[in-house]
Amino acid sequence: MMEPIRVKKLHPGAKLPTYGSAEAAGADLYACLEESVTVAPGESAWIPTGIAMEVPKGCAGLIYARSGLACKRGLAPANKVGVVDSDYRGQVVVVLHNHSAQPQTVENGERIAQMVITPVVTPAYAEVEDLSDSDRGSGGFGSTGA
Repeated sequence: MMEPIRVKKLHPGAKLPTYGSAEAAGADLYACLEESVTVAPGESAWIPTGIAMEVPKGCAGLIYARSGLACKRGLAPANKVGVVDSDYRGQVVVVLHNHSAQPQTVENGERIAQMVITPVVTPAYAEVEDLSDSDRGSGGFGSTGA
């Protein structure tokens, strides 16, 4: 079990991340809004969470869509997966994109995304003349059958 993540409320109405069940991998992030935000079809909107946090060194906070919000209402992070680096101390903001054909309204306190804390490996990169052979080789984009 890891130590609790230090979270600072930047707004009195902000909510700390919560887990929907005992074994949930992602903690829900909540909208912290002065007023509702309507996202037009095909558009994106910056949704503040009202919190900043200290992601542990050697880890990253990966921000993913909430399946219900994405599947039922078409709202998902515009960048597909957001990354909160361990040295970032600013407000966590989720840019939601509306993939649906209808305007979607985000309310204050609504669960807007989920964050998974994961270890990060940061190897050095070395330029070489050749790479080792593999069974796959340079095949990509469907080369394995799908």
